[in-house]
Amino acid sequence: MFGWLRRDPRKKLEQAYARKMEQARDAQRNGDIQGYASLVAESEEILQEIDRLAAQQTG
Repeated sequence: MFGWLRRDPRKKLEQAYARKMEQARDAQRNGDIQGYASLVAESEEILQEIDRLAAQQTG
C-alpha cells in the first residue's frame, strides 16, 4: 500500500556509481592511472550490485 514511500536503493547506487566514475575521470586526467584503475574497479562493483537489484525486481 505504501510502496511508493519506500526509497529506491537502486537510485542511490546509481548516484554512487556516477560519482565514482567522475572521480575516476578526474584521476585519469590528473595522470593518476593507478587511482583511476581502483576507482573503476569500485564502480564496477557498484554496477554489479545495481544489476543484481534490477534482476530481483524484475523477477
